[in-house]
Amino acid sequence: MRRLNGAARPASFRDERHSRSTKGFGVNCTVGKLAALVQGEVEGEPGLIIQAARSLSEAGPGDITFLEDAKYLARLRTCQAAAVVVGPTIQLPGKTLIRVPDPLTAFVTIVRHMHGRPESPRRGIDPRAAIDPDVQIGPEPSIYPFVTVGEGTVIGARCRIHSGVSIGRFCRLGDDVVLYPNVVLYDGTVVGDRTIVHANAVIGADGFGYRLRHGRHVKVPQLGHVEIGADVEIGACTTVDRGTFQATRIGDGTKVDNLVQIAHNCRIGRHNILVSQVGIAGSSSTGDYVVIAGQAGINDHVHIGDRAVIGAKAGVVKSVPAGTYVLGAPAMPEREQKRILLSLEKLPEIRRHIRRIMQHLGLNDAGECDKLAG
Repeated sequence: MRRLNGAARPASFRDERHSRSTKGFGVNCTVGKLAALVQGEVEGEPGLIIQAARSLSEAGPGDITFLEDAKYLARLRTCQAAAVVVGPTIQLPGKTLIRVPDPLTAFVTIVRHMHGRPESPRRGIDPRAAIDPDVQIGPEPSIYPFVTVGEGTVIGARCRIHSGVSIGRFCRLGDDVVLYPNVVLYDGTVVGDRTIVHANAVIGADGFGYRLRHGRHVKVPQLGHVEIGADVEIGACTTVDRGTFQATRIGDGTKVDNLVQIAHNCRIGRHNILVSQVGIAGSSSTGDYVVIAGQAGINDHVHIGDRAVIGAKAGVVKSVPAGTYVLGAPAMPEREQKRILLSLEKLPEIRRHIRRIMQHLGLNDAGECDKLAG
């Protein structure tokens, strides 16, 4: 670490060249070379020239695509791709194949090789960044224009902090952290190694806590902070509130989508997946490997057990045991909720049956039948 002060601060910012390197961009490759790149096995013509890597719906002659699941085999009937990356069991007679254990991962490698732009060089520290003299910054930083960093903050090695980021006082960033434009870290925020925070996310804002006194909502001071583990990714415009007295925590490896709200005092476990527009109320917690699908809402003081799955738009009002899959609002176990949904679909038919029964009993008045039948 090196301490920045008026004397030691770099006098000039190393300008990044805007000319784009063409190495590895739009390069033609043979199927054999691509197979070697991903450690795959060729079936067909290894000398076939590949011009581009594209998805199954967009690939044309001279392109390579991938097929991860046999249920998409029908799409290949209209696909003109010259070669396909497939898994161990998929059979495609007449096609040139690269057979690998994990087609998606292999195809990502191929796309990066053929179309990827090289990572921009380390930029140093832009003189237009406003950094307190007491800040400690690790080696090889990239700190872009108009970044602000408050006193007492420590920034690890090789961090990339993009334009407009605001980092408060006494924050701690691990190594290889990436903060995209306009991210806000309030005072005391801790971010683990290799964590990525996307644009306009706000970490450490006050929790939503008020007490009604003398007819007015009086704010409860939010004196805690936020701690984010290593290898976490937080999507654009997501908010994570600071704890009231302790920390709001997000465990290692958890991935949070865009537009998610995590309230004060929450404890999010390791390797969770939180999909877009999820809202988690205060003092709730999750175990490890939990999945919460889009627009689900979690009540306060609720615990979601390890490897539980919360379906889209579910409303969770009580704790969910480990390994349970729940749906609906209020959320119920999958089998029970599906039984209810099937029953709802049959309500018009049930109503007709009730009407016939009422008429059979001599209750022929339509209004009376309707009233009794619901």
